[in-house]
Amino acid sequence: MRLDRRRFVNACTAAGMASPLLPGILYTLAAQAQEAAGAGQAAGLAKITPEMIDRAAELAGVGPFTAAQKQRMLDGLNQQRGAYAEIRALHLPNSVPPAYVFHPQPAAKAGGGPNCESAAGPAAKATAAASFVGGAAAASPRLEDLAFATIGELAPLVRERKITSLALTQMYIARLKRYDPLLHFVITLTEERAIAQARAADAEIAAGHYRGPLHGIPWGAKDLLAVKGYPTTWGAGGFEQQSFDYDATVVQRLDAAGAVLVAKLTLGALAMGDKWFGGRTRNPWNPAQGSSGSSAGPASAVAAGCVGFAIGSETLGSISSPSTRCGCTGLRPSFGLVPRTGAMALSWTMDKLGPICRSVDDCALVLAAIAGPDGKDPSAASVDFHWNPDFDWRTLRAGYLKNQFEPPAPLKPAQPAPQETGAEKKKREEARAAAEAAHARRVYDRRYALAALAKLRSMGVNLMPVELPKLPWDAMTPLLTAEAAAAFDELTMTGRDRLLTEQGPDDWPNQFRIARFYPAVEYIQANRARTLGVEQIAALFRQVEIIVTPTTGEQLIATNLSGSPALILPNGLRGPDAPPPPKIDTGESDDIGGPGTPVSLTFLAGLYQDAKLAAFARAYQQATGFEKLHPKLA
Repeated sequence: MRLDRRRFVNACTAAGMASPLLPGILYTLAAQAQEAAGAGQAAGLAKITPEMIDRAAELAGVGPFTAAQKQRMLDGLNQQRGAYAEIRALHLPNSVPPAYVFHPQPAAKAGGGPNCESAAGPAAKATAAASFVGGAAAASPRLEDLAFATIGELAPLVRERKITSLALTQMYIARLKRYDPLLHFVITLTEERAIAQARAADAEIAAGHYRGPLHGIPWGAKDLLAVKGYPTTWGAGGFEQQSFDYDATVVQRLDAAGAVLVAKLTLGALAMGDKWFGGRTRNPWNPAQGSSGSSAGPASAVAAGCVGFAIGSETLGSISSPSTRCGCTGLRPSFGLVPRTGAMALSWTMDKLGPICRSVDDCALVLAAIAGPDGKDPSAASVDFHWNPDFDWRTLRAGYLKNQFEPPAPLKPAQPAPQETGAEKKKREEARAAAEAAHARRVYDRRYALAALAKLRSMGVNLMPVELPKLPWDAMTPLLTAEAAAAFDELTMTGRDRLLTEQGPDDWPNQFRIARFYPAVEYIQANRARTLGVEQIAALFRQVEIIVTPTTGEQLIATNLSGSPALILPNGLRGPDAPPPPKIDTGESDDIGGPGTPVSLTFLAGLYQDAKLAAFARAYQQATGFEKLHPKLA
């Protein structure tokens, strides 16, 4: 089964519904309606009606909802009952606990796990990071020639004072201003702060105080990270003037590393998609398309050569998706490796912060600076990212998700409904044409996935076929929606959700309303199923240490639920013979592509094995060189 990010979110919608009082309210009301209709017990529950929603909402203390809101909720509410059955069919024994752990002790004492990489102090981290900085890019009289240089190429130039941080910062700010009207990736330029930081970096380096490879390198922050003195909008209407009087931990750590924050970059409203209150962030390879999301601005700005690197976040695809669409290298760290203090919470049990860069080396440099507990985020594990550039990646056992590399299943013919109207026929034919076009794109893109396996084998990698544990992963995704609805409870309860730009059935306002009807018991049952998932994914990574997979697919749900790290790499460009993209980018697929657009490949590893993951993915990247490709902007 092939999945993409929008369908994952749809699954959240379909599975985030019923009632805190179900079966006490909606179940009972539906059963009563069935009995009144004389349907009989064997026929199943009657469909939930708008009147039932009114009655359940009143008892639950939510709403009232408008007629249009209730109409959008109905399909999801009726479909949800099937999702419960999948988890109930597991017959979870009493010994299986929920997948979350409560730490009553102070956050500073929260422990890590037995499978952790060794921690290293700041000095050790800086030394390790400095040891794998690449050779400097050739000094050029035209500074903008360095716009697409890696951190490893820029750092020696800054350290040796062949270029100044101030000049580099001014160049990137100028590019942000130049390309923002086309790509819409900036929410707030932090120009005053950046110029002061760059001048301070130049002064320190001139005085012999070099902080490491990020010193003087300009970067951009997804605008869910708090930065004192600037708005933190979360990309959402109604939050445009929101600000905090502190810096997020990640911002503090990058400040300490000497990096220069030049902009707060876009995200889809409240971390969904690429549409925000100011418009839609665009893909530099094809500005007619969105950049995907929700780390829309970070990926677009990195791909367009407008920042040296960026920080994004992922809950269920928000680093993976835009990195795929924009041709970046994205690292989604193990859950808990990077503290989220000062970042917007969408899902406390799934949110992760990570770098979006031009290369694996760059991602490793940035992760080395931001990883490790801060004593404030109770989910942050007592582990660190300890990179060894000399690690022999050939010693790692590698596998590939076999079914994800197989040909797409042929399309089944759509049967016309009895007495089909002309409008219904037109709709069916349009859906069929869209499905056929999507199928053709999947068939075309498969050649890149197969070429990646062939390349790895030519590098001496003995790839073992593996499969994901067979669990109802989709049915666990309501955990995200329920937590997100709790995180934005006031938005729904006050009606301020109407200020958000997108108001469709799959968008947050409707999903938050639906999630109000997700039973607490079912939330706990899904967490217990998640415990099985965590255990079985860990067992999979005892068989193999690295897994190669296409970026889309069920693995995206499974590994986000299990907290496993992922590295998303550009894997070439589609040729002129590629199927054309749809005329309208609906946001429902990351792989709409078209000629001249990037494809991606993902590498996975076990929890807290981020350094081994980076070593393996780095070897593939160095053998292919796809990270050197960049869009040709006017």
